[in-house]
Amino acid sequence: MGIGMRELVVILLVVLLVFGAKKLRTIGSDLGAAVRGFKKSMSDGEEEDRTPPRQIRSEGQDAEFSEVAKKREAEQKSDRSV
Repeated sequence: MGIGMRELVVILLVVLLVFGAKKLRTIGSDLGAAVRGFKKSMSDGEEEDRTPPRQIRSEGQDAEFSEVAKKREAEQKSDRSV
């Protein structure tokens, strides 16, 4: 026992009478936008899984990083001059 074409038409007519055509159209467009957003976020998540994670540094770490980089450059310059 399944839902036939007659039952689907009756259900559609009842929904149309309860919500109205304009409200039904906005619900459909909102639902479509939600599905598109979900698909986009899922594909973005898959791309994120494929790329290696970036290291996030705070401002204090940037200062430390620049000091370390300066020291390395100085060491490389002194190694070159020898």
